Amino acid sequence: MQTFETDGSRLVWRGDGETLVVEPWGHDSLRVRSALKGEVVDADWALLPAVDTGTARVEIDGDVARLHHGAITAVLEQESWLHDPIGRTRFFCRVTFLDAAGQVLLRETSRGGSLDLTARWLRPLPGADLQLTASFDAVEGEKLYGMGLYQQPVLDLKGCTLELAHRNSQASVPFVLSSAGYGFLWHNPAIGRATFAANRTEWTSESARQLDYWVTAGPNPAAILRSYADATGHVPMMPERGLGFWQCKLRYWNQAQLLEVAREHVRRGLPLDVIVADFFHWPHMGDYRFEEEFWPDPAAMVAELTELGVDLMVSVWPQVALASENHDHLRKNGLLVRAERGVDVQMMFEGPSVFLDVTDPRARTWLWETLRRNYADYGVRTFWLDEAEPEYGVYDFDAVRLHAGPGSQVGNIYPQAFSRAVWEGQQGDGVGDAVNLVRCAWAGSQRYGALVWSGDIASTWPALRAQITAGLHMGVAGIPWFTTDIGGFHAGDSTDPAFHELLVRWFQAGAFMPVMRLHGDRLPYEEVTAADGSRRLRSGGPNELWSFGDEVYEILARFVRLREALRPYLREVMAQAHTEGQPVMRPLFVEFPDDAACWDAADQWLLGADLLVAPVLEPGARARAVLLPAGARWTCLRTGEVLDGGQVVVRDAPLGTLPVFARDGALPELIGRL
Repeated sequence: MQTFETDGSRLVWRGDGETLVVEPWGHDSLRVRSALKGEVVDADWALLPAVDTGTARVEIDGDVARLHHGAITAVLEQESWLHDPIGRTRFFCRVTFLDAAGQVLLRETSRGGSLDLTARWLRPLPGADLQLTASFDAVEGEKLYGMGLYQQPVLDLKGCTLELAHRNSQASVPFVLSSAGYGFLWHNPAIGRATFAANRTEWTSESARQLDYWVTAGPNPAAILRSYADATGHVPMMPERGLGFWQCKLRYWNQAQLLEVAREHVRRGLPLDVIVADFFHWPHMGDYRFEEEFWPDPAAMVAELTELGVDLMVSVWPQVALASENHDHLRKNGLLVRAERGVDVQMMFEGPSVFLDVTDPRARTWLWETLRRNYADYGVRTFWLDEAEPEYGVYDFDAVRLHAGPGSQVGNIYPQAFSRAVWEGQQGDGVGDAVNLVRCAWAGSQRYGALVWSGDIASTWPALRAQITAGLHMGVAGIPWFTTDIGGFHAGDSTDPAFHELLVRWFQAGAFMPVMRLHGDRLPYEEVTAADGSRRLRSGGPNELWSFGDEVYEILARFVRLREALRPYLREVMAQAHTEGQPVMRPLFVEFPDDAACWDAADQWLLGADLLVAPVLEPGARARAVLLPAGARWTCLRTGEVLDGGQVVVRDAPLGTLPVFARDGALPELIGRL
């Protein structure tokens, strides 16, 4: 019997109805797929078509096959034995990945002798679907990073279990980087779970058509991240308006109010790149247009903002209210997500609604044509794609069906498709400098100009700390454009001195994040009514730089101006993200992998390669410890003092400033600006 088949550099094993395919997929990278009772399919959820580098070679020696491809080798080992409990021969194939030196990077779990385990467990469900579990031996001493955005302060994910599902303030991006020298993408948009336990690593999917994952090897984190970006797509070059300050609140509820805020920025000499018209500027969700009473002349509004040097960003929700003027058209043509059972209402916020099915190419085309007619034709070129998880009223993912498949099988692709709809529409219309804010992402979202923010988080100190690790993990997971609601979203009181301190510290951190954006649903609230006395969604309290008192204003204004001074440097960092696939907000180990302490630094980061940022994350704190990585000298931007790396120092941090250090003499023009 032939143990393995080859097709060029493609290696195939068959046994007990399983077809296992291992093949090169980008530099130093391999893709593994497995199907039951059929051939594997070329699902393109996140991976781009493979580039044939011509370096792969296959060696077969009886029951062992090796696929060598640059810095990575896959070893496939078949076992066959007479299995007495079932009275027939069984066939098993174990896959091991080696690095360039022949050391084990990752290995599927063994059969375990009498335990009779299965590393690739493909359990048939009714129909053609499978429930999947892929199991790997734990790698001793490894540390793990990436996986997207979860609301927790943990940096090293070893020992964690993570839901593979999106929620408001959670974005599952199933790529993990290991300190052992590999990167792993679970190429499957199904609802599931990843467990990085002490005894094994397991990836599960509730429903799938095949097992599908991608592995890469590299000498350092930067090389691994570059290969991952090559495989799933590089982020575009960040437009100029993404480098400055963005002003937002829940919500400017009329045209005059929004324009007055932009004019006040100009009067005060405060830099401002983007101002936001938030949700419910429309009559009903799914209308995708301004309500005339409150926004009487969008074209004039955009024209004045342009004259002021400010871009308008407009909120777009994927919800379509049952009362929307577009609902019946979308329902008739099958362009809405459909409930599998029961009454087809998927959310009740401000009335019953359902979600546009952006996994359907026809729905994506319809969405952009509507946005073009009602926004882009007025000059709007920046969109806020809210609710992108999507945020079902109840997260019963198996209760919905999309064009791409059942919700439990494909649900995680939704935010990527939402970004894709607007990006491809803009590109088709010649908008070459697109950036769109989106509340969720999946692998590959970055190539569609997705700027991901961390959702509706609390206005608390623990929430601030959690956004640091969220941003670091998102960068490692291949999403370089990241931001948060500065000050948190929920219930910060603009009149409360305790909130003022939190806001100041968050604002300082935000000045050194990929995008600096002030947003929140502040107290006290403001009720809104139409001219006929009918209710509209309320507005939050004041959230402008001058809304929190003179002392706070002076600090915030200084950091907005500092952000403007960072623009040339940020442009260079964004170019590195675009061309090299590197995070903008980087964990220290990306630049300093040889300093063991850098793999555990969860409360500071590098903005690009040259700025070390250590925000204050505790109320009342006026100093903090800072790790200075070994292998560089560090200049304090506040004092100009130069310190050797490889040490922890304690630095003063009065309310008006935070510790920031420049690497090896970089950015001398910023000394004294803090």
